Amino acid sequence: MSSFPQNLRFAVRQLLRNKGFTATVVLTLALSIGANTAIFSIVNALILKRLPYPQPERMGTLFQRTQGPKPEDGQRWIDGTQWEQLRDNVPSLASAVFAALASGANLESTSKQVAYIHNGRVSQHYFDVLGIRPAIGRDFSQSEDAPNGPKAVILSYGLWRSIFNADRNLIGSAIHLKGEPYTVIGVLPQNATTPLNADLYTSLQPSPTGEGQGTNFGVIFRLNNGATWQQADAEINRAWAARISQIESRNPGVRIQFYTVPFQKGITSELRPQAIGLMAAAGFILLIACANLAGLTLVRMARRLPELATRLAVGASRWQILRQLWIENLLLASIGGITGVGIGFIALCGLLSLLPEDFLPVTGVALDARVLAFTTVVTLFTSVLFGMLPALAARRVDLRSSLASRVTSSAHSVRLRQALIAGEVALTVVLLAGSGLLIRTLIHLQTLPPGFNPDGVMTAKASLDDARYKDPVPFRQLITTSLDAMQRIPGVQSAAVGLTLPYERTLNGGVLLHDGPQATKRVGADFVYVTPRFFDVLQMPLSRGRAFTDADGPDARSVIIINETFARKFFPGINPVGLTVDKGALIVGVVSDIQLSSGLNPSAPIQSEETIYIPAAQAEARMLGVHVWFQPSWIVRTSSPVEGLTEQMQRALSSAAPGLPFSGFYRMSDLQTQALSMQRIQVALLGAMAGLALLLSAIGVFALVASLVTQRTRDIGIRIALGSTLRQAITNTSASGIRATAAGVLIGLALCAAILPVMRSVLYGVGVYDAPSLAAVVATLAAVSLVAAIVPALKIASIDPARTLREE
Repeated sequence: MSSFPQNLRFAVRQLLRNKGFTATVVLTLALSIGANTAIFSIVNALILKRLPYPQPERMGTLFQRTQGPKPEDGQRWIDGTQWEQLRDNVPSLASAVFAALASGANLESTSKQVAYIHNGRVSQHYFDVLGIRPAIGRDFSQSEDAPNGPKAVILSYGLWRSIFNADRNLIGSAIHLKGEPYTVIGVLPQNATTPLNADLYTSLQPSPTGEGQGTNFGVIFRLNNGATWQQADAEINRAWAARISQIESRNPGVRIQFYTVPFQKGITSELRPQAIGLMAAAGFILLIACANLAGLTLVRMARRLPELATRLAVGASRWQILRQLWIENLLLASIGGITGVGIGFIALCGLLSLLPEDFLPVTGVALDARVLAFTTVVTLFTSVLFGMLPALAARRVDLRSSLASRVTSSAHSVRLRQALIAGEVALTVVLLAGSGLLIRTLIHLQTLPPGFNPDGVMTAKASLDDARYKDPVPFRQLITTSLDAMQRIPGVQSAAVGLTLPYERTLNGGVLLHDGPQATKRVGADFVYVTPRFFDVLQMPLSRGRAFTDADGPDARSVIIINETFARKFFPGINPVGLTVDKGALIVGVVSDIQLSSGLNPSAPIQSEETIYIPAAQAEARMLGVHVWFQPSWIVRTSSPVEGLTEQMQRALSSAAPGLPFSGFYRMSDLQTQALSMQRIQVALLGAMAGLALLLSAIGVFALVASLVTQRTRDIGIRIALGSTLRQAITNTSASGIRATAAGVLIGLALCAAILPVMRSVLYGVGVYDAPSLAAVVATLAAVSLVAAIVPALKIASIDPARTLREE
């Protein structure tokens, strides 16, 4: 250690003396380490970081494993009957259920202003399972969680401060929520977070009826003292034994088992494989960078051989030489690592800004101590990896030849660098191929036939989860009055309301067929209520029959319109107009398909599904109950841009319902972007890493050829003087980089055959071994590598053969 300061000072002088080399190495390290730091921060938050709850290892959620012809294994939602059996017959667990997502609701503040907020609906003991106690007030009681129980609300700390000015006297008083009074019973602690991340929480009041008739409840557990997870699994399967037997008897060969998994693993189950895949891609970037840097340091080592030989000749030991080289590499890696942390922070901020709101089921993604420790380990690993080959080369320094000869390259060194570049290119091929497949998938989904004309359409959503609109009469009055007002806005051609729009998730249900090949069978379909001008506003063409009219009111015969997919699937070769379904609902038309967010059979993010359209005027009170989950959309079509359109739409709604705010305004392109947000994020992340890998590979090829030109200037000059043409000299010199690239491409294609199948679950409309994508990868690499090899070889044109001969 006594000589360390001296070696460090010498290393600093060496790096300052070679500013180009130092800058290249530091930038390469910073980019690769920064990419790994940013991605690891996400992996850390999803997988490694403890959830902010007491004893999170004792928290769990429910999974179902199905064995048989169609095996499945994934998170399970339950219905009201299952919930009651779980609550009453599984003593090993403290359990709670919650609605899938925080729904939208309208809240009236103390200043009588109406604000749109996120409402989490949870059962009693939800906060007990999370280990959260209200900072002020109390939790939900058993009576408040019972069907038709008192309406109570617990506020988040942020909402309590922003809307109610942190009024401690608010506890026990009523606030106006969803059009009716709710009693405030508690306020959560300041830093409390929940998986729902809502502004306030109301009691779910779960039961086997209504919402509980379907599997609409998520479930979380906390293991009671003295119990084990194996014991809890056994109790769950015993509690649901009758239902399991009933399902298995209807499906021969099927075996069902329920089991608990750690809560963190459960809520991140969908994102974990993709996060791990991105971490593997970032690891590829690091390996490419290390290979590149090893090649650069080999070149620098070759240039320093006379210096090292001189030091050996005057008495330095090989250990002293190796120690000096390791210190230089460690200094470079440290500077690159520190810079990489900064780049990683910037990249993480950019990544989080790309993610939709509530995309991650956990909070607190940051560069914490674990991430910094990971960066430190990566930095040390990088220092060892890219410094290993030069250090080994230093051990083979031949004193006599190094002092006597000006030749600083060898066939062994060139072959080693070619092998490194081939490895870089092989990993780059894999990243480019994966990125290309994701790009092709996104293009396929974006170019699916929309089935409507999105140009000139503006939409706005409003929460009707409101006591004032649970009855069909005031609901119809609201729709009619607000649409009449919007129709009078200058520049608006037509206006309509629909429960859901293209690219959105729809209401799923069942319908009984009376005619066709599947008559008497109950089948699944999407249900959307719409007003008469809905198809005109979106310009959705009717292929048969008619659209809805104002005559299709509550007292008229029930009518429906089906889409082309429904007609093709359930009425093949038959004109469905005039046929009936369910309770005599008459099919009056067939409309074009539109792309929807998958619900019935989620085989793709968006697709055409069997859809039934119902007149909004004929929507029953039971259907209006879906406003808990769905916010209907007001849509208008304009012939040209209308100044202040959103403000005028809000005034039109307020004229029909004072105090009812729109929760947001959207164009149809916004809805498509939201539906394909995951695919866009995947393309952005993997595309950025593939682009970085391509850049690093190009730098590697460029550096190889450039070093050969520098090291072999004398040989090239002599060959030209003896009759070799300039073209031959350039071709022979650049061939080294081109051969390395070709070998890397072949190895990379072999790796693709083994690695790309893991992407099958995220590809839609494109095969794993998509020929156009792979051809584009090969062509891109060939073009980039050819340029990277030829550009430095052009320096040969500046070599003067006569001067070379005189020096010789």
